[in-house]
Amino acid sequence: MLPFIRSDLARFTAYKPHPNSPSGKAVESSIALDRLDTNESPFDLPQELKEKLAWMYQHALESNRYPDGEHAQLKSAIAQYVNESAVLADAGFTSANISVGNGSDELIRSLLIATCLQGEGAILVANPTFSMYGILAQTLGIPAIAVARNPDNFEIDLTAAKLAIANEQNPPIRVVFVVHPNSPTANALTTAELEWLRSLPQEILVVIDEAYFEFSQTTVASELLHRSNWIVLRTFSKAFRLAAHRVGYAIGHPELIMTLEKIRLPYNLPTYSQAAAAIALQYRHTLLSAIPQILSERSKLMQVLTACPQFKVYPSMANFIFIQLQQDAIALESDSLNKLHQQLQASGTLVRQISNGLRITIGTPEENARTLERLLSVLSG
Repeated sequence: MLPFIRSDLARFTAYKPHPNSPSGKAVESSIALDRLDTNESPFDLPQELKEKLAWMYQHALESNRYPDGEHAQLKSAIAQYVNESAVLADAGFTSANISVGNGSDELIRSLLIATCLQGEGAILVANPTFSMYGILAQTLGIPAIAVARNPDNFEIDLTAAKLAIANEQNPPIRVVFVVHPNSPTANALTTAELEWLRSLPQEILVVIDEAYFEFSQTTVASELLHRSNWIVLRTFSKAFRLAAHRVGYAIGHPELIMTLEKIRLPYNLPTYSQAAAAIALQYRHTLLSAIPQILSERSKLMQVLTACPQFKVYPSMANFIFIQLQQDAIALESDSLNKLHQQLQASGTLVRQISNGLRITIGTPEENARTLERLLSVLSG
């Protein structure tokens, strides 16, 4: 380590988008890869929308000028969509309730800076969950307290969570992160979990990540109108097909949103990304019309895999599924999951190996058919 680098950073590993390949990058192969490991939409933007963006880039966007640093038009469009998606009156949420980030990761980091720096707080997560909460907290020197989940349905261990909040006082837990539905396990928050979140005191910020809302159609957005210590995160990277553009947004109380605006970097979202998000919202019915097909493909995939005695397939409320090997149904070595993952990768299917299981993004019908064929081939072999 260079002498001026924080000593604790020596223990950290940079986030790898493809952690199970040796280099941390997508596997290079002569085989066409089915990329089912990052929960993106399997469908690109329609050609006519790409042409609209190309026209804007050529004729309307000024590359020599900074982006709209206040995201005024985009925030207004997002607020309208949030009201629509939460079935609220037009006046429910306004631009004052919206903050836009360079992906949800920037918003998570800003929330951590706003709440926990200088030893003022720790965060609570329930593993397995989205790893960036803990990673970003640790890079900022913020303690990340983890509790477990019920291995049968992945519900948060609420007894452990309550004890952690009661016992962690130096520093106290200031933020609770949950995903609705969770990644990598695809389960939505239960009634008991929601009641626990509602019971938390005003001193604790509740961050509810709804990255997969468009697939689950389950949201707590309407509760934000009377819960100033709740905030919802969403993204354009999944159902809206804009993963390359890195656009995330937060919905929350105006005072909290104002704080996020103080913290974020100026001009954090490029003009082209703002334009892409605005067009995606304008044509949202076109883009979101692919969701029923994705959910239908999810059902087909789950049906076939559930019939395999080697797999335990968990219910899903998202655009991915989570499976584990049935230890009593498979007579292979202890590293059988690693071998299964590696053989899928070698045959051209990238999935995420995580939490003693495989997270498989729902792809196109052709990708899903190949995935099933390869999985069944590995099992038969």
